[in-house]
Amino acid sequence: MSPDIASALALSLRVAFLATALNFVIGVPLAWLLARRSFPGKTLVDLLVTLPLVLPPTVTGYYLIVLLGRRGWLGAPIYAATGWSIAFTWWAAVVAATVMALPLLVRTARAAIESVDPDLEKAAFTLGRPVWRTALEVTLPLARNGILAGLVLAFARALGEFGATLMLAGNIPGKTATVPLAIYSAVQTGEASEALVLVGALTALSLAVLLVAGRLAGRAA
Repeated sequence: MSPDIASALALSLRVAFLATALNFVIGVPLAWLLARRSFPGKTLVDLLVTLPLVLPPTVTGYYLIVLLGRRGWLGAPIYAATGWSIAFTWWAAVVAATVMALPLLVRTARAAIESVDPDLEKAAFTLGRPVWRTALEVTLPLARNGILAGLVLAFARALGEFGATLMLAGNIPGKTATVPLAIYSAVQTGEASEALVLVGALTALSLAVLLVAGRLAGRAA
């Protein structure tokens, strides 16, 4: 295995794991809110979360540049204060993968939470449990298989992210070149054997992830 292939594989796994962790922290509470609470702007939040599923990844990547680029709405003040920009770093790949994978987790976890019998939550309320303890001790444990399936799907999506990553992080070998980007570069430069190895590795990882997600989803049903 060449150093470039090893670097791309290691970076992809690191990005996918970090993006999945961020999705867990952001996505599970968001899924619970959408499933169990009514609040002003709920429809808008739902639309914004789902939007990356239907937009071309390059369009989502463009929005991320507008937001986080060196001259972006958030990126410009951060750059002015610190001299650092997230664009064209491996952290940009994490952000892009997180945004693109979030809808899969939220939709799957929301469906799992909505499938929990509300009467069980009401029983917890009658025992004096506050809302947050009921969510942590009753709702989320009962929905855990669906949530885990969503996390596995989010991991797979983050592992295969291409368009938004290319826009925000670029394709810098050894720095931001994840496996999908390395495959693209190998094909463009005629490195057929390198592309084949990367394609095989990514296909094997994706199949394993889908098998795990299918088993978890079956248990959640």
